[in-house]
Amino acid sequence: MKRKVTRQLEQWKNSTHRKPLVVMGARQVGKTYSVLEFGRANYATVLHVDFAEHPDLADLFASGVDPKRLVQLLDEYFSLRVDPQTTLIFFDEAQRCPEAITSLKYFCEKAPEYHVIAAGSLLGTTVRQRAGLFPVGKVDMITMRPLDFEEYLWALGREGMADLIRESFRDMRTFALHDQCMELYRRYLLVGGMPEPLAVWIGGEQMGEVRRAQANIVTGYLADITQYTEGLDGAMVLAAWRSMPRQLAKDNTKFQYSVIRAGARSKIYAPCIEWLRDAGLVETVTHITDAVRPLEAFVEDNNFKLYLLDTGLLSSLYRARMDDLLPQDNKAAVFRGGLTENYVCQQLVAAGVRPHYWGVASKSEVEFVYETAGGRVVPVEVKSGKNVGAKSVRSFADKYDVPFVVKVTARNFGFENGVKNVPLYGAFALGSA
Repeated sequence: MKRKVTRQLEQWKNSTHRKPLVVMGARQVGKTYSVLEFGRANYATVLHVDFAEHPDLADLFASGVDPKRLVQLLDEYFSLRVDPQTTLIFFDEAQRCPEAITSLKYFCEKAPEYHVIAAGSLLGTTVRQRAGLFPVGKVDMITMRPLDFEEYLWALGREGMADLIRESFRDMRTFALHDQCMELYRRYLLVGGMPEPLAVWIGGEQMGEVRRAQANIVTGYLADITQYTEGLDGAMVLAAWRSMPRQLAKDNTKFQYSVIRAGARSKIYAPCIEWLRDAGLVETVTHITDAVRPLEAFVEDNNFKLYLLDTGLLSSLYRARMDDLLPQDNKAAVFRGGLTENYVCQQLVAAGVRPHYWGVASKSEVEFVYETAGGRVVPVEVKSGKNVGAKSVRSFADKYDVPFVVKVTARNFGFENGVKNVPLYGAFALGSA
C-alpha cells in the first residue's frame, strides 16, 4: 500500500541534518512494512533488528551502547557487512530493548554517518515509564497513523479520484462524482484505515472477515493494556478504553469520566487516559476558551474529547452495518454524529493538524478549530447529513471575524456567504485549507 510516510522517510534520508529516526505509532498501523519497503527501495541492504522475533538481540546491547561496537556485533550476528552509506539499520519493536533506544543518542553524537531508524508500538508509554530513557534532541521523530481517506483511495487504485477531490477542494466547485465518493466514504467508515482489515477487504472478502481482522487488532490492544500498563491498574485502563463507543454516542461528545463508571473522577482515571494517548490508541482534542492565535495559549487541558485512532475500529465496536450509516430519523443519528466526528478528527491529525474545539454543546459549539502553517485560524463544523444549518460557525465568524468558515457535511463542494462546504470524503484535504 502506498503511504504518505514514505515521502517523510525520503526527506529524512536526504536531509543534511539527519539524526537517527524514531517512528512512533500504535500497533498494526503499518510501521514495519513501511520502513522495510522504504529501506529496500533506497538502500542496498536493510539490517532488520527485530527484538520481538529475536529477543536475544537485546543481549548485544547489555555490555554497552557504543555505536561502532554495536555495529561490529550486529555484523557478526547477521553475517552482514554494514556499510554506513548503503545500509539501513532498523531497530524494530524497540520498546523491548530500552538500551537500543538509548543507543540512538550515541549514533547521533559519535556515528552520524549511519542511517538508523527505530520503531515500536508502545514507545510512548515506555518513554513515560522510564525517565531519562528517550534521547531528547538527539533523534528525529515521525508518527504513523492508519491510512487516511486519500491513502484508502490509493489502496483501492483510485489515485485519480483522490486528485479530482483535491482539485474540487482547491476550487470549491461541485464534484460530479459526489454520490460515488459518498459511497466510498461510508465504506471507509466500516473498513477504516488499518492496513490488515483494508487488505482483507481489497482482497475480495466479505465484511465478516474484515470485522474478524479488526477484532484481532482490538484483542491485541487489550492484551497490551493488560500486560504493559506498568504502575497503573490495567482494569481501569480497560474500562476507560471500553467507554469510548459510549462517549461518542452522546449528544455531547465531550469526554465524561462518569461514563466510565458512576462516581469516576479525573484524579483516578486521568493517568489511564494518558496511557491510551501515549500508546497511540486515542487522539485528544482539547477545549479552547478563545479562538485567537496562538491557540495553545487558550487550551483547557481538563476539558477535552477523545477519539479512537481509527474509525473502522470504532464502527466495529458498534458492530455497525452499511444501513446504519444511511440518513434516517431515529436515535442512531447520535451514533452517526460521533462516528463522523471521529472520522474528521482522523483525517485532520493524519494531515499534521492539531485540532481543538470551541464553544458549548448546548449553545454554539464548533467541533474542530485549528491553526494553519500560515497562522490562519480555521473553524470546522461537522454534520453527518445534508439538512444542516451553520449557526455555530456563523457565531464563531461573528465573534472572531475570520475570512471563512468550514462545514463538513454530506453536501457537495460549495462556497457561499463565507461558508465553505466540504463533503465528508474531502476532509483529508482540510490540512491545506
